[in-house]
Amino acid sequence: MQHYLDQTLFLLAEQLAALALQEDVGRGDLTGSVLLPADAQATAELIIKRDGVLAGLQWLEIVFKRLDPDARVQYEAVDGDRVRKGAVAAGVTCRQPALVAGERTALNLVQRLSGIATLTGRFMDAIEGTRAMVFDTRKTTPGLRAFEKYAVRCGGGANHRMGLYDEMMIKDNHLYLSGLSLPEAIARLREAHPGKRLTAEAENLDEAKGAVDAGADIVLLDDFSLEDIRRAVEYRGLDDADVQRTQLEVSGGVTLDNVAEYARTGVERISVGAITHSAPALDISLKVHKPG
Repeated sequence: MQHYLDQTLFLLAEQLAALALQEDVGRGDLTGSVLLPADAQATAELIIKRDGVLAGLQWLEIVFKRLDPDARVQYEAVDGDRVRKGAVAAGVTCRQPALVAGERTALNLVQRLSGIATLTGRFMDAIEGTRAMVFDTRKTTPGLRAFEKYAVRCGGGANHRMGLYDEMMIKDNHLYLSGLSLPEAIARLREAHPGKRLTAEAENLDEAKGAVDAGADIVLLDDFSLEDIRRAVEYRGLDDADVQRTQLEVSGGVTLDNVAEYARTGVERISVGAITHSAPALDISLKVHKPG
């Protein structure tokens, strides 16, 4: 599926570009400003050096236009595309000093986001044919959460809550500190925020059953064995009405090697923090055409 930055993300990207370029270019590129003619143009190609899934391509346009308002980007692919090693994803034409000054800033985010999209895609491939969907978590780079969650969508995954403000999630620390039982906490939150989605984290099968009975929208099975996950699915039921009432989510210890086993238990959701906090950057280069 093809993806594009929406208006909000595009505006955030422009703000991020200003900060990132200030961090890297600062008061000016000491090397490029001396060696390269100010008005001469050059072209570079964004070349994929390892198979993967693209995310964040519009960042090229944002970065280079900030350095050179006349910069032009020709896209040969879009976010969400699966690309092979050697493919050209885009071309950039702008003034030479801007091209060399913006190269690293442009590559950093595209490589980072494409790495997340690529790893997410691998997880989704591994569970193909099951009812499960891979979800991200809040384990994101500070300041980049919206972009990293966008990259998860480009890879075919889905987003968990954006933050603490848009969905409720009861974790063990809430229960330890409040002294409430899980059903009591669910009831209190339902009363306070009746229109918000509520996830309840369960540490054992009894807690999972209690959360299902108490009406949690999602019950997160934290570090459950495969057998206990199957028991929780059986208790919840697999009819459409059961699934609509409460979805089951697996979390903890999920890897590419075992994600298919978890998916085959019948759960609807598998959350994987690694797709954002441990995704290796996709190897991409910006190859400059030699003048003449």
